[in-house]
Amino acid sequence: MNRTELTARLRREGVPDALYEIPGVHPVALQLDAYYVLRPEGTTWPVLLRQRGADEVIARFGTEAEACTYLYDTLTDVPPPVPGGPERVDRLLADPDEIQRRAEEDFERAPGRNTGEPPRS
Repeated sequence: MNRTELTARLRREGVPDALYEIPGVHPVALQLDAYYVLRPEGTTWPVLLRQRGADEVIARFGTEAEACTYLYDTLTDVPPPVPGGPERVDRLLADPDEIQRRAEEDFERAPGRNTGEPPRS
């Protein structure tokens, strides 16, 4: 896969254009606080995460195909569904008092809270 094919595949998958930039192939029209950048550097292909204008190399590859595959996999990795499904999320969001109550309970049960006990990892 090359950069042009990557862009076409990401669009088919419905990945928002603002989540990635591929200079010369896919510019970012709307810049978010964070997005991925794939750009060749000499003989390597780094994948960067640009956050608030600062670039961090998160992976570096020897070929365009490897870099494209990595970025495709990263941008199309879908997290598992929420336990209890969307109905549970809708119920929780519909009751802000319940959200607050649960947050306070979780805070009170947090290890190390006002006890000097170190947090569990």
